[in-house]
Amino acid sequence: MRVIELRSDNAAGVAPEILTAVQAANTGSALAYGGDELTARLHEVVREVFEHPTVRVFPVTSGTAANSLSISAATPPWGAVLCHPSAHIITSEGGATSLFGGGAVMQGVDGDHALIDPSRLRSTLESVRWGDPHESQPSVLSLTVPSDVGTLYRKEQIAELSAIAHEHGLRVHLDGARLANGVAALGCAPADATWRAGVDVVSLGATKNGALSAEAIVVFDETIADELVYRTKRSGHVTSKMRFQSAQVTAYLTDGLWLRLAAHANRRMAELTAGLRGLEAPGVRLLERVDVNMAFVELPAPAADALPEVGILCYRMSPTSVRLVTSWQTTADDVQQAVARFGEAVGAGPA
Repeated sequence: MRVIELRSDNAAGVAPEILTAVQAANTGSALAYGGDELTARLHEVVREVFEHPTVRVFPVTSGTAANSLSISAATPPWGAVLCHPSAHIITSEGGATSLFGGGAVMQGVDGDHALIDPSRLRSTLESVRWGDPHESQPSVLSLTVPSDVGTLYRKEQIAELSAIAHEHGLRVHLDGARLANGVAALGCAPADATWRAGVDVVSLGATKNGALSAEAIVVFDETIADELVYRTKRSGHVTSKMRFQSAQVTAYLTDGLWLRLAAHANRRMAELTAGLRGLEAPGVRLLERVDVNMAFVELPAPAADALPEVGILCYRMSPTSVRLVTSWQTTADDVQQAVARFGEAVGAGPA
């Protein structure tokens, strides 16, 4: 029986266009540590895509590196990073931000649908004892787009939160591990969801959407960029053969490939959730709205137990819930098979 991969978009392979770019970069020789023509070209491409004449880009090898290094360049060791309690930088990166930030602390600001509530952010900042060395001083607001439960801020919401942060002297970081999925779903220009909305630095994900261990830090703030020149080197992320990372991110961003791959994944999830809603299955429901390529589904524990037996690979979040993620590689047939197998697992047929 063929298994259906719905654990994570990290489990998908490398997009053919990106493999082709790696192969093309594998000819002749090139100056090491980012001094090559492909890395120079990457800066040009990022400036075109984000419509920003001075933006700078730093290729790195993981999303954790992109997040922790970009935030560390924006906050002092006595600073605090504000984010939603569900954010990846709190729950899933082993304290990397605090490590690279020299001890900067993480503070959660809650809100529905895993999105920070503006009034709670303002209240949090207004209650800070500014200038008091006994209290960590908020320095960075980190927004996850899309969130870790697959929900999206609208570009106006990003702008509102950024404005509140800037009023209090904070920089704004955007964790964009799945930014392509978010931009594709919003239908806006990348600039509209980032620097035009007040974002200072972006962790630009690519690995989840077809790249091979390649991410990038995209920086709109010159001071942060100047810090990253040294922080990326000190942390081991100025790689000797950077041209292979740069070639991937360049191919990823060229001619809208990143958005096409993400839109495909989003469509497959929309089809999957529509199919799940159509099952006559008591106890099966979506736990959160589905804005991109991720869904959280509640179902009876015996049905969840049966999913591996019917060839569905997914993450078990609790005895009665699972997470499903589609990718650029998920096919329409995968979705049809997945819906049928869910029906088998819960003992239901189509509505």
